Amino acid sequence: MVKISIQTSRRTEWVPVTRTIQQALASLAAWDGLLHVHSPHTTAGVTVNEQADPDVATDMEKAMSRLIPWKADYAHAEGNSAAHILTTLTGTSSLVPVRGGRLAMGTWQGIFLCEFDGPRTRELWLTPVKEA
Repeated sequence: MVKISIQTSRRTEWVPVTRTIQQALASLAAWDGLLHVHSPHTTAGVTVNEQADPDVATDMEKAMSRLIPWKADYAHAEGNSAAHILTTLTGTSSLVPVRGGRLAMGTWQGIFLCEFDGPRTRELWLTPVKEA
């Protein structure tokens, strides 16, 4: 497993991490299979979406804030219930194809760390699942 650190800068933020992940994979021998990308946090998720146009991430942030407002009648006393709910919606991991040691994604696709309770330093755990 390879661990990478990502510094977020806002309370809610979709951080493009495709390039950082690809750089981390460069330290491994070339392989084919899948890469399991995991966020070990309860208030930060991982997803794949369009990365070519930054407005897509902005739109996702806005839409999610409308769906799950920060101020609501939540029982969790820490004040970050919305972050936990948003993380459940995005999920904490994603599987991405790898060919020849490089991410094999669609033309417009990118991997995002979805920060919902920042700013913070977050980790992503990268686990290769190699073809037999």
